[in-house]
Amino acid sequence: RNAFSFGKAGRGVERRKTLDALMKTTSQVVQCLDSVEYGLTDIQEYYANTGAMVRAMDDIQGGKGKVQASVVESYSRNPRPKKLNDALRLEYRSKLLNPKWADTMVAQGSGGAFEVSQRMTALVGWGATTKFQEKWVFDQSAETYALDEEMAAKLREANPEAFKNILGRLIEASNRGMWEADDGVLDQLQDLYQDMDDQIELGSVSAKRLSEITMAQRKKE
Repeated sequence: RNAFSFGKAGRGVERRKTLDALMKTTSQVVQCLDSVEYGLTDIQEYYANTGAMVRAMDDIQGGKGKVQASVVESYSRNPRPKKLNDALRLEYRSKLLNPKWADTMVAQGSGGAFEVSQRMTALVGWGATTKFQEKWVFDQSAETYALDEEMAAKLREANPEAFKNILGRLIEASNRGMWEADDGVLDQLQDLYQDMDDQIELGSVSAKRLSEITMAQRKKE
């Protein structure tokens, strides 16, 4: 879909050879944001397109991180390019890791839990495509949404599948080398993930009883 050009010479003309040539030499990808409604971490299109383009171009050029990305907020009064990583840091601080945002979103129930889950998927997506793999973001995400018992209980109750995805994405990030979790954290996440797997498969009542038995056994150990 990125191989089509639009201009005086034609609309939607396929120029695959031109794209291939550019991917071998271009060192900068620019993403334009035209609305405050959807940010870089809100929907998959940004990392699935821009992020994937950065990764593909960098791989073609040797995979040494030569290809970088910038973000331009076209809706601002004085739009200026920002480094992608700086834009991602700001967005994670203001949304996913902002206590007020987290509490408000989770209070919305199933839909809010789904939104949190989607942003955890985006976190892994950006890590895989542009190698945005900053430990503090993963650490605080785990502490906020998985290891905080009150928050975890709300997510588990509101949307079990979404909570399972949050746990699964954190575990995936660790397994893929994006995040070096502190001692014991990964074990806690894996235990929670197994509990959620049981809850979804067996039903909440049976899973709750199984979880109580499992926790009792772990305390004995």
